[in-house]
Amino acid sequence: MRRINYKHLQYFHAVATEGSIQAAADRLHITPQTISGQLRLLEEDLGNHLFSKSGRGLELTDAGRVAYDYSRQIFQLGDELQEVMHLGISNRPTEFRVGIVDALPKSIAHRFLSPAMALPGGMRIICHEEQMTSLLGELAVHKLDLVLADSPIPSGMNIRCFNHLLGRSSLSCFAALPLLARLNDTRPFPDCLDNAPVLLHTDKTSSLRTELLSWFNHAGLNVRITGEFDDSALMKAFGSQGYGYFFAPSLIEEEICQKYQVQLVGRLDDLVQEFYAISAQRRITHQGVLAITGQPAIGAESEMDHE
Repeated sequence: MRRINYKHLQYFHAVATEGSIQAAADRLHITPQTISGQLRLLEEDLGNHLFSKSGRGLELTDAGRVAYDYSRQIFQLGDELQEVMHLGISNRPTEFRVGIVDALPKSIAHRFLSPAMALPGGMRIICHEEQMTSLLGELAVHKLDLVLADSPIPSGMNIRCFNHLLGRSSLSCFAALPLLARLNDTRPFPDCLDNAPVLLHTDKTSSLRTELLSWFNHAGLNVRITGEFDDSALMKAFGSQGYGYFFAPSLIEEEICQKYQVQLVGRLDDLVQEFYAISAQRRITHQGVLAITGQPAIGAESEMDHE
């Protein structure tokens, strides 16, 4: 097998990014014919077609999407190499690769990451948002240094890791003023939720959804689920437009009211959400992970093992 010609890969990356050979040629200041010829050679080397025609442009094939993912990583590493050499080996910033479960509120994630970013010497943080199972898989093979989540690792997963409880918060219920005016329900909370529109996380992204549904049932509330979301910020955005009541940690209720222009409707003091940092190693050496997991947790022990 011949080694990849990285000039060919550069042309491929440009075409994939720009969407056409002509646009890539304009950007690289070379002729379209040159790019076309180099792409054919790259496809021969890889043994796969990387593009298919789509109207006047090109779209990636399945093989092309895989190649594009690799090419982005290759050129990102090249950029980092240039930066390191320019700054000097001794000044190379420490990388901190963090996975953030998509149901975790961004402001809470930022709050937990702040101690790492305040470390002396500089830290390059790389955040990746995804569902819990995907992030834990990357953590297990050391593609991530830490995962921030709204629950500990699910039981039954064949992975050795360590849960660090970062904090707890009760839940608050919010609604946009137009929704409250439209419903015109004078009943106190939580009775006003009966037969009301409610926005929830999907069952894939938040363990809290099950607890909320159980809480509704226990309280005798027949809610109407009018929206389900993987992303917590998108759910709040829909809530701010009056599509339904939504729930978020009481820890950030003032921030939510100000940012999304919604009103606090009530608190669920008996329903508690927990926030965890999940590491792959018991003996932590990464300074960023130490800075986060070393903070005292709110009202609980800070570390629990899971095997």
